[in-house]
Amino acid sequence: MTRLFCIAFLLFSGSLSPCEAAEKPNIVFFYIDDLGWADVGFMGSEFYETPNIDQLAAESMVFTDAYANAPNCAPSRACLMSGKYPPRHGIYTVGDPRRGNHKHRKLEPIENETVLAEEFITFAEALKTNGYTTATMGKWHLGKDPTTQGFDINIAGREWGSPSGGGYHSPYQYPNLSQKKAGEYLTNRLTDEACRFIESSKEKPFFLYLTHYAVHTPIQAEEKLIKKYDQKKPGKHQKNSKYAAMVESVDNSVGEVMKKLNELSLTKNTIVIFYSDNGGHEGATSNHPLRGAKGMLYEGGIREPFLCRWDGVTKPGSRCDEPIIGIDLYPTFLEMTGTAKPNDYELDGRSIVPLLKDPQSSLNREAIFWHFPCYLQGKGDPQRGPFRTTPAGAIRKGDWKLIEWFETGHRELYNLREDLGETRNLMESRPEIANDLYQSLLAWREEVHAPIPRTPNPKYRPSRN
Repeated sequence: MTRLFCIAFLLFSGSLSPCEAAEKPNIVFFYIDDLGWADVGFMGSEFYETPNIDQLAAESMVFTDAYANAPNCAPSRACLMSGKYPPRHGIYTVGDPRRGNHKHRKLEPIENETVLAEEFITFAEALKTNGYTTATMGKWHLGKDPTTQGFDINIAGREWGSPSGGGYHSPYQYPNLSQKKAGEYLTNRLTDEACRFIESSKEKPFFLYLTHYAVHTPIQAEEKLIKKYDQKKPGKHQKNSKYAAMVESVDNSVGEVMKKLNELSLTKNTIVIFYSDNGGHEGATSNHPLRGAKGMLYEGGIREPFLCRWDGVTKPGSRCDEPIIGIDLYPTFLEMTGTAKPNDYELDGRSIVPLLKDPQSSLNREAIFWHFPCYLQGKGDPQRGPFRTTPAGAIRKGDWKLIEWFETGHRELYNLREDLGETRNLMESRPEIANDLYQSLLAWREEVHAPIPRTPNPKYRPSRN
């Protein structure tokens, strides 16, 4: 028996009326791993082909300024599931917060949790109290078994951050999913499992979390699709045929799932969301026109493609420029389904339902925040160090964004409306705005008890030789 039966619930203040909630909508949530903001056609990809996703976008509301809660996957997923910013659950990065050569680290990073603790009530647990059948298919990354945290069905999910059950090509062995014969492609198999789940769950409300391992490394694709892109003229920025083929397999997955919903006459009562957990990996794709990539707090590391199709609510082909972030989905799912919020359970995000109804409306919040007190090896340090990022934090407030690096106190200020590529640091020319954002960032850190790394690393060697 799950701990849910011991949890008391209060009605969520933004819940749908009894009339609106009479027929509970199904939700299909595509959560793609490492897919960059510009990796799909509807966001301007110049090389990858995503006709099914683009068609879905044409039927949906597209959010131009959607963000992940972190520049890599584990913290983004923990925030999504818990509805809380990273300092509340302690998952800041993937695995070791000291990734990179120890002699280059000035500070000892904040210790990192790798499992979402049982004390956190996931949105899946909340939805189960409202009669939803819940399934996760693909990457979990928050512990060994998602069925302990609200999912009735788990296909292929473990603590793994990449497809560690045998890669993308069979033979492989994943939880509740195995194939001993060669020739099967993991993305396709997860799609088949998703369609079977929809078929078996059609008589009652369901939540499907289709969380593909794709397009995370290793870059392994279907051979027939690789050949297709090998014969195609490369784009100016996007050129990787294998990665393009992986993206197309994800697109085919979206097409097959939408086809199944149509076959079963479920499309009108199924909300569909498409989203990614962090920016595209620099070694596999280009995030142009954004600066940076996975592992960085520049836009290329945290800005994501996001769309929502909700029949009768979202206007097809509409766009919304209001900034949203991963923690917003928990209260959004509650309001969409008329589900009660867990008693005494604090949520950091805001429901985006008002935006889905009217893209010109506002969530009326001061800012959104990032906190990454860890090290990641690789290129990308603005001070030309050997890291993708040293410990850092950031805030977006209106059109303005400020990033602070904790080793040195270095700060950068950008106006994203005028400078999407973050090429002009305005710290000196707009000090009053920089100070306003910084004071808001400090106040938020105090509110959520965000730990700042301050202990010197005794193994640090400043020569970097």
